[in-house]
Amino acid sequence: MSGDLTVHTTWVDGEAAVTVQYTGAADWFTMSGSPAPCPSETASRDLHDAVIEAVRGPTTATVPPLPQASAEID
Repeated sequence: MSGDLTVHTTWVDGEAAVTVQYTGAADWFTMSGSPAPCPSETASRDLHDAVIEAVRGPTTATVPPLPQASAEID
């Protein structure tokens, strides 16, 4: 997918689910690599930021590994 996209991250029970849609569309698509292990809601926000950067990048985006600093349980 490319273009104007919306990314949504949901954290539940130690996993972050990441979905993407064309902005304004009805259908959501699960990103490759999702759901990803994620120890806390705080860590899921860091993961969401990393996904946004990956989506903005010039190559194919997948859910990146959780940044090391966020891997600890809050």
